[in-house]
Amino acid sequence: MQPFFIYKIVSKRGVLYLMPNTLGGVADTFTTEQSRFVAANTKVFIAEEIRSARKLLRTLGVTIPLEELEFLLLNEHTKPDEWPKLIEPLMEGKDVGLMSEAGVPCVADPGNVVVRLAHENKIKVVPLSGPSSIIMALMASGMNGQEFCFNGYLPREKSDRIKKIRQLEQLALRGQTQLFMDAPYRNNQLLEDLLNQCKMDTRLCIAKNISLDHEQIRTKQIAEWHMEKQDLHKQLVMFVLGK
Repeated sequence: MQPFFIYKIVSKRGVLYLMPNTLGGVADTFTTEQSRFVAANTKVFIAEEIRSARKLLRTLGVTIPLEELEFLLLNEHTKPDEWPKLIEPLMEGKDVGLMSEAGVPCVADPGNVVVRLAHENKIKVVPLSGPSSIIMALMASGMNGQEFCFNGYLPREKSDRIKKIRQLEQLALRGQTQLFMDAPYRNNQLLEDLLNQCKMDTRLCIAKNISLDHEQIRTKQIAEWHMEKQDLHKQLVMFVLGK
């Protein structure tokens, strides 16, 4: 089968493909022909978590024995002096797939450092479409999608977290939708702080387990959330604040 996108016509360097991973479900629910083609024709992968990368490749139908593939690790523990080694295969003319542990690469994960190095070395970067919990939560929240901000993880310390929540609510009430998340085991503490600190008519969307069988996405005013007990412990949650 002839690929319908060919970038390496004149360049002797490889192409960096940004390959989306699942949000915990099965790849068949989002996989495109592009992703399958790249997976089948690439032998070097940069992964945030190698086990999840191997699982995705198996799901995508890769027939090459995984032992014959090269996996390079990039996560929060990878030191800056190790970053240049990650693009060496690209400089040698090999195509490379960059995968996040979940969702799209370079959004709320460290993949952007490889993309930056690729641009600095005139390496072609090709993003492939796939699921993003941030965008999917925004889409389903019913809040302003024209102006929004993703804030990543909120502070761990309660006093700092409360201060941040108040700041985000002010921005949300001015019309800029605010998205954020926390570690699954801190979700309940974050929700408690949101309910205690935000105004009663501020709108909060709790987008839980996006794309999974037990997905639940609901938007209510803070006053309404006070009347409904939520247990978000160890759930995959994206929080969205808006007016």
